[in-house]
Amino acid sequence: MNNIYTVSELTKYIKNVFDRDANLISIFVKGEISNFKSHYSGHCYFTLKDSGSQIKGVMFKSRAQFLKFEPRDGMKVVACGQITVFERDGLYQLYAEQLIPDGVGELSIAFNQLKEKLAAEGLFDDCRKKKLPLLPKAIGIVTSPTGAALRDIITVAKRRHPGIPLTLYPVQVQGVDAPGQIVQAIHGFNRLKSVDVIIVGRGGGSIEELWAFNDEKVVRAIAASHIPIVSAVGHQTDYTLADFAADCRAATPSQAAEIVVPDVYELKRHITTLQTMLESNMRLYIKQRRQAVGQLRANRVFNQPEKLFADKRQLLDSYMERLGQSVRKIIVTKQHILKINAEKLTVLNPLAVLSRGYSLVRTLDGQVVKNTSQVEHQQPLEIILHQGRLTVVVSKEKEDIHG
Repeated sequence: MNNIYTVSELTKYIKNVFDRDANLISIFVKGEISNFKSHYSGHCYFTLKDSGSQIKGVMFKSRAQFLKFEPRDGMKVVACGQITVFERDGLYQLYAEQLIPDGVGELSIAFNQLKEKLAAEGLFDDCRKKKLPLLPKAIGIVTSPTGAALRDIITVAKRRHPGIPLTLYPVQVQGVDAPGQIVQAIHGFNRLKSVDVIIVGRGGGSIEELWAFNDEKVVRAIAASHIPIVSAVGHQTDYTLADFAADCRAATPSQAAEIVVPDVYELKRHITTLQTMLESNMRLYIKQRRQAVGQLRANRVFNQPEKLFADKRQLLDSYMERLGQSVRKIIVTKQHILKINAEKLTVLNPLAVLSRGYSLVRTLDGQVVKNTSQVEHQQPLEIILHQGRLTVVVSKEKEDIHG
């Protein structure tokens, strides 16, 4: 018997089929917008239709906030996104990531598709941008040797600072071979390390003529360059992907030269200003130091040092007198304590008893004799007196009971 699915299981199964289909994960759908509604949450809901069919669509706030136009009913667009199933209603619908007004053309779609891909990789992040050198020793130029862009760069550079050398790496700036040559030029400058900054660009033109600067290999080469790059494609309103990847974007080649090449006359004026400020600060510093030295010289430490020493000597005498008093007081106190402890030792000293006429009897091996049972007849004994000792022999023993 075949498996029996619940409605939820069947819907989930169909959704998984949609989600695994590579053609539906990222797809471009062309149609006319109807029933467009911008929800208060920021999400956009719409229907995309043509003469034969229609499909529900949704664009969430995270993507809708970046729309550069206001979608309206009847507007023909190309929607980029994913087709999947909304399980609750069991309907398939388009989750749009991008809406492009129809008629822009395939290049614009490709442009936006590649831009989104490279931005997700972080190639356009500001944290990756390198600072341009203030005074480059040499400047590299990647452009056509016969184009107006090169003439503009040379004219501006020689006017602003004729002493900075310019190195041209000639390339084609449009056509099939242009992207490869531009990439090779950027790699060449990075390999030789002969310049401090690179200008990459050309004069203006149509989107087709500028397309070499939207090529993925060119954009990646610009982003990977260790030498700072200024993008100078001659178009002021629109951007190429090279502009986003470059460390600095110039609207025209002439502006790129203005940015990269410092004005030698302005530098001289700046140096003169710095020199004037330095001299002024030095004079002010010397004046302040002289005033400080004058104040020090006027201090009584230098004018009347003997008074300072007299005060210190008097203070020292006072401290010495107080120290002597404290030491004498401590000595008296310690002597008194010593006397008391000595008297206690005298009282407790067993030898002090001998001074009153008593004596101590011991055997020759040092045992104290307390009764007659400890000795034998003719046993030699030692008698310790207050002054001196006696050695005697027991001639008679007699036991007395006292107390």
